[in-house]
Amino acid sequence: MPEPSLIERIGEVIQVHANARQVYGEPVERDGTTVIPVAKVQWGFGGGALGRGAIERGGGGGGARAMPIGFIELKSGVAEFRPIEDPDDVSKAVLIGLAGFFAGLILSRLR
Repeated sequence: MPEPSLIERIGEVIQVHANARQVYGEPVERDGTTVIPVAKVQWGFGGGALGRGAIERGGGGGGARAMPIGFIELKSGVAEFRPIEDPDDVSKAVLIGLAGFFAGLILSRLR
């Protein structure tokens, strides 16, 4: 049986690991309310080869990361997604807004 190619091996990994279980965690129930954790999962792969014949070299790699983004709350037959606010995102947005304001102020003074 021939050895599977890099693309075939990556495909096998994705089939096994990239599924809804990576995005939705195990539900937790307490006092009539069910909470389902939700995450954003990102996958990246790459590979390449150089050369011909007996002097061929190649390699590949990949990675993944998961970040919590919120949860689904099931209560009294109603489902609602509740996002998790990241304080760093708010801080970055404020800093970008202030930088844009001051850049505009400086540019208006230069005219």
